[in-house]
Amino acid sequence: MDDRKVLISPVSVIATDWQGKTIDVALTKRQVEASPDIDTHRPVSRQDEAAYLGYYGYPYYWGFYPLGVAEPVNNFNSELLAERIRRESTDSHLRSVQAVTGYHIEATDGEIGHVDGFVLDDETWDIRYMEVATRNWLPGKKVLVAPSWIQRVSWSDSTVYVGLSCEAMQAAPDFDKSAPITRDYEDRLYAYHGRAPYWLQHGHGEPVLRSY
Repeated sequence: MDDRKVLISPVSVIATDWQGKTIDVALTKRQVEASPDIDTHRPVSRQDEAAYLGYYGYPYYWGFYPLGVAEPVNNFNSELLAERIRRESTDSHLRSVQAVTGYHIEATDGEIGHVDGFVLDDETWDIRYMEVATRNWLPGKKVLVAPSWIQRVSWSDSTVYVGLSCEAMQAAPDFDKSAPITRDYEDRLYAYHGRAPYWLQHGHGEPVLRSY
């Protein structure tokens, strides 16, 4: 296989060995080798996603995304796939977490730090938190910000605008990257900010959260 990068959807993941650092997927090497090219140095458009998901026969997650479906069906004909790709908006873009790491953090009353990483749910692969290094205020302190607390992102200015004040973020529970994120810690974090926890809104159990 030539040296290139491709996308693998979480829907194809069968099992993950975190200690062994391996991920088992329900795909063959030939399927991966022949998958659509993805330029990870630029935003991935909705049309790119349509081509990728259409190739594997996966449903579009922005319409219906069935967790646990690991086997691709590969039953789209080329004409139907081309038409679906043509109809998709070019306005929606995905960006790598590596590209966003380092972005400035703008609170409601000023700049407070930068994006230092992300925390993922190892069951659903959802981004649960953005890691914020508040070095502008407290050297070495890190805090977590849930995606729902983000107001907007300015890609041209490399800035994430958060709906929290500098004082609120300064006094938020510390995030220790070396320690596991427990439900007790999440309870304290959401209670401090006075926000409704995501697991109450969507009926989630207690997943294992991992920092990247």
